[in-house]
Amino acid sequence: MYKETNKRSIVKGISWRVVATSTTIAIVYFFFDRLDLAIAAGMIETVLKVGLYWAHERAWFKVSWGRKKIEPFNLWFTGLPLSGKTTIADAVFKELEKFQIPLERLDSKDIRDVVPNIGFTREDRNRHMHRVGHLIKTLQNNSISTVASFVSPYRESRKAIREMVKNNIVVYVKTDIETCKKRDTKGKYEKAIKGEYQNFTGVNDVYEEPQHAEIIIDTDNTTVDEAVQVIVKYIKKNYVK
Repeated sequence: MYKETNKRSIVKGISWRVVATSTTIAIVYFFFDRLDLAIAAGMIETVLKVGLYWAHERAWFKVSWGRKKIEPFNLWFTGLPLSGKTTIADAVFKELEKFQIPLERLDSKDIRDVVPNIGFTREDRNRHMHRVGHLIKTLQNNSISTVASFVSPYRESRKAIREMVKNNIVVYVKTDIETCKKRDTKGKYEKAIKGEYQNFTGVNDVYEEPQHAEIIIDTDNTTVDEAVQVIVKYIKKNYVK
């Protein structure tokens, strides 16, 4: 979260005093018709009230009453390979950045680049999800929210994420597998069908649909912009008020 620094408080005080002091000088001059008295009164008031304003701001900064903390959340995008998870998650991340909250973007490809040779068996994937969950938990302990996109095909691994992190919001990017194949410009589905890829979700490995997703986006009938609006509206309603 953002902290009001001493320098910022002082500059705010000075900018306000320029307006307030000018008003004081004008009032004193109007009643006493003495410019020297008006300027002296304005200068004295300026010095005193800048200091008082700074002390007032610092005092209120220490008071928690009336101040609401934005709880960190985790947007968890799941779906078949090439369902549109990454595209929508990227767009949502850019939109949420406008709220100026601490936010990080996590994508399966980026994490696998950092931690190579993970494997794609059910055991490997579940172990990997625990690593990701620990990372998100660490970020949340520092009040950082996350936008994460992972195929995460198994219910037990998604359950583990939900239990590990706070305010977990599952976004199921639901897409017909034939649509995913049409989007596959690198031929991954075709290679999986031929047996060149093993444990490929949707072909020679299962995708277990979420049973309790907070948000479901059907990309066969929903544009990226429409999906972003739905998700951001949910976040604004529940977390960024």
